[in-house]
Amino acid sequence: MTHSVNRRQFLKHSIVGSAAITSALSFEEKALLAASQKSNQIPSVSVKGLPAGQIGKVKISRIICGGNLIGGYAHSRDLIYVSPLLKHYFTDEKIIETLQICEENGINTIITNPPSAPLLNKYWNERGGQIQWIAQCSPKTDDLTGEIKKAIDGGAVGAFVIGNIGDLWVRNDRTDLVGKVVDFIKSNGLIGGVGGHNLETPMKCEEAGINADFYMKTHHSIQYWSTRTPDQHKDVIDNYNIDNYWDKYPEKTFEYMKTMPKPWIAYKVLAAGAIHPRDGFKFAFENGADFACVGMFDFQVIEDALIAKEILSGPLNRQRSWRA
Repeated sequence: MTHSVNRRQFLKHSIVGSAAITSALSFEEKALLAASQKSNQIPSVSVKGLPAGQIGKVKISRIICGGNLIGGYAHSRDLIYVSPLLKHYFTDEKIIETLQICEENGINTIITNPPSAPLLNKYWNERGGQIQWIAQCSPKTDDLTGEIKKAIDGGAVGAFVIGNIGDLWVRNDRTDLVGKVVDFIKSNGLIGGVGGHNLETPMKCEEAGINADFYMKTHHSIQYWSTRTPDQHKDVIDNYNIDNYWDKYPEKTFEYMKTMPKPWIAYKVLAAGAIHPRDGFKFAFENGADFACVGMFDFQVIEDALIAKEILSGPLNRQRSWRA
């Protein structure tokens, strides 16, 4: 079977050939690697026991598959070829293969946009897949529910106002629109949330009493993508509007979000590939995130799952209690 052959190939390169990941394996997983190296074969096994939490009635793996990669919208910083490259790499078959690998390794949820619904339904119906879908939606001021309806019809278990729109509406004092969208999502039986790149987005939504089930907020250590202090790189932030993408002041995010009573899905935790998962996951979970949404190529899934499992199974210097 082509899928099995491909899976063995990428497993060999992403796990057996990586000394870095070996240190993150349990005794059982190290024994498995040793056996596979002796036989020069990769067994058909998967990462087991990836921790999960719950938002509403939906059980969600602590690591969530981000949909920007397969949608071709990955943030590429200043690399203009990245999105076209991803669109060429992620064929329908490659996307379906990636979803299957996620499920095999305990990642039971993907966050992506409503146009992905037909392919997700193909995966569910033709391959027997069960991965859950939380829809990132871009409602419009003159059409608050159109994209939400597409998500509902497409089988999503949840939906949220995407960060760009959440930031824009909050900045323009239109949290009332955010509230209407969240209420519509929840009235249709889905878990509903709000996304934001700026810390003011969840802050203002909470002040306004928005009935969100969860928030999505960017979070990573700024030192990984710049050696300069926030004041020193203020010119870069102003010129490129980086605050719309990055967690400009992660310490402020941590201080506020540790008081947040609702579940928090952190995203951009690897800063578009600039941070190693060992560092990004640990930073996110120690700083209070309940879940981490991560864009992953197929060959990265197992390594990410292993690292996340090891971090979440070990001692964490975490001040915020788990809210999901």
